[in-house]
Amino acid sequence: MDLSPLTDTSGALTHPVVRVVAVAAGSGIVVGLLASVVLAKRRPALARDIRIRTLTWIALALITLIPVVATRLSAILLFGVLSLLCYREFARATGLFRWRLVSAIVALGIVLVTAANLDHNPGALTLLTAVVPVSIIALSVLQDTPTGYIQRCALGVSAFFLFGMGMGRLGAMAAQPDYRALLCTVIFCCQLSDVAAYCCGKSIRSRHLFPSTSPNKTLAGHAGALLVITPIAAVLYHLSFRGTPLQAWHHCLILGLLTAALAQLGDLVISSVKRDLGIKDMGGDLPGHGGVLDRCNSLLLAAPAVYHYITCVSGPSTAVPVRLLSSTILP
Repeated sequence: MDLSPLTDTSGALTHPVVRVVAVAAGSGIVVGLLASVVLAKRRPALARDIRIRTLTWIALALITLIPVVATRLSAILLFGVLSLLCYREFARATGLFRWRLVSAIVALGIVLVTAANLDHNPGALTLLTAVVPVSIIALSVLQDTPTGYIQRCALGVSAFFLFGMGMGRLGAMAAQPDYRALLCTVIFCCQLSDVAAYCCGKSIRSRHLFPSTSPNKTLAGHAGALLVITPIAAVLYHLSFRGTPLQAWHHCLILGLLTAALAQLGDLVISSVKRDLGIKDMGGDLPGHGGVLDRCNSLLLAAPAVYHYITCVSGPSTAVPVRLLSSTILP
């Protein structure tokens, strides 16, 4: 079994997109630390909040960037772990964890998606898209507990699509030739979208577009994030897909717009869940940021959209052998 495609570390920091993202993330952290120092006397509460958020960002940047640029193996495992952590917070917040069978099926589905990504097995991913939801719907009947049946099935299927097939598509992107650049682009632009929306919303007064779902986001914030993220993402995608049909600017602009729009929509989806539950954050593991899902929500819809657009235009990637692992045990 040749595992070199999964464990190859060559060229980890050579791609310009990886360098740009690393420098941009580092610069943002420096600006945050300086801002906390400048505001320490005039607005101590704000300075303390900025410092806490920035220190957490340092840890998040290292935890995310190092596995992504190291190897395909570490990148896929990272997204598998993040998917499980996001699901854990979702299950605890919604009460899905109380239905142990459904919760176990969703968790197993996420693990199997991660395994299919390690195997570079698109057929298995397609199979799981059908098998896991059907298993949730069918096996829940065997518990002979009709009370709450619709709720637990709906929550289970939604959770699998958001965290298994949504976040899981980041792991599937690791099969692309310049996967480091692609993953850095998607993650960086989705995270930057939230910052751009906040800055534009605070700088320009305008009405709230979704006051019941996201009371802190304004029309100026949403529009500003679209206008800022779309061109930045398009340029980074253009550099990521050098020498391929996806390098064409119309493809890059479409991918940029998908990333910018769906990053915000993913945030709104989780905001709707939180408002429905009457909670502020999905968790408290990240000081100043809430939970893991509060930081990953912008990836839930953007990642699968980008992945499927890429595969529709260029077809399955040939950078990694298909069925890398299972080919040695299956005919």
